[in-house]
Amino acid sequence: MTNHDPILPFKDKNILICVGGGIAAYKVCEVVSQLFQQGANIEVILTKSAEKFITPLTLSTLARKPAYTDQDFWQPIHSPPLHIQLGEWADLILIAPLTANTLAKLVHGLADNLLTNTILASLCPVIVAPAMNTEMWLQKSVQDNWQELRLHNRYHLLHTNTGLLACDRIGKGRMVEAKEILTAIESIIYSEGKRDLTGKKILISGGNTREYLDPVRFIGNPATGKMGIALANAGYYRGAMVTLVAGNINPELLKLLPPIQIITVTTAQEMETAIRSNFPLADIIFMAAAVADVKPSQYSPSKLTKQSLPKTLELEQVNDIVAKLGEIKQPSQKLIGFAAQTGDIITPAKEKLLRKKLDAIVANPLDKDNAGFATDTNEAVFITAKGKEIIIKPCTKLFLGNQILTLCLSWG
Repeated sequence: MTNHDPILPFKDKNILICVGGGIAAYKVCEVVSQLFQQGANIEVILTKSAEKFITPLTLSTLARKPAYTDQDFWQPIHSPPLHIQLGEWADLILIAPLTANTLAKLVHGLADNLLTNTILASLCPVIVAPAMNTEMWLQKSVQDNWQELRLHNRYHLLHTNTGLLACDRIGKGRMVEAKEILTAIESIIYSEGKRDLTGKKILISGGNTREYLDPVRFIGNPATGKMGIALANAGYYRGAMVTLVAGNINPELLKLLPPIQIITVTTAQEMETAIRSNFPLADIIFMAAAVADVKPSQYSPSKLTKQSLPKTLELEQVNDIVAKLGEIKQPSQKLIGFAAQTGDIITPAKEKLLRKKLDAIVANPLDKDNAGFATDTNEAVFITAKGKEIIIKPCTKLFLGNQILTLCLSWG
């Protein structure tokens, strides 16, 4: 790996994948494949029921290692015993799909197969991704167990989605998609399962704003909101209460977010209104959105013909949302801006930091490969109001988001 290659967040991490019995087991194949491609060390356990939906051969092929079943558990050939060996080896365990049966066993400390014995023989964080029929999921006994598991600090509970189920019903109980599972794994691997932002309220702006000339033409920019989404995911999985003000972010990306408050906006004025209404209660504010600087002076409510388009477009300034927040923020609040630049990224970022009275600013380049708008990776320099500069090497935006959050905690 060269100095400019992005950091692989899963590289050399020991991840144990435990597959339960359910049709959603097929989604685990993508998880295992992506983890292997990004350098993770993977072991796989299948329950007896899981083998009815997916074969050990499929998962062992993707993991490049034998997949373990209950038959292996009862073979006296492992020293130490297999469940002890796997439990001590794992940095993180994923159970997907989590069935009602395994959920009940986890809550009550029961261990009658390789999966549940390994859980009891380990101390690492455990991610659980439930999947079941709506009526099963909503049973009081299942929901009671779900809430009880939530009280166990080592377990990280993924929500269920609503959609078409294997029983041809449309309802709640679908397992989250592979991308959501990978996001949770990356976040929890980074934090080692710590919820160090519990009790914190984080407000994030992401995406872009559009300033319309008529119903179809606008002044805008190519920001996709991936950095804002990364910060939202990082904050959520570390225990924070997160609000994302999403400017023109693809709804399909928003669907992949965990259960946080999402406020969708279009224009800078709408973004300012949403930010200002949520600002007073926020502990940390990240202004990651690319907000328009100007807008057309005149708006036509009907589409302008090509012939009627103005030859000279008159513009007026848009309110500087970040500067206004800098004026009213309280000493207990931390306001972090973003500055995407070409060429020298440090000098203009420092000027923006001082002028807008920020606590810190994240400067990142627009003219480098795998950085800037629309990419899944980025690099940055984190600059504090006291002049400290921390270089963040190329990495995924989620890894970057987690590093930014850690830096925010570290300066008090």
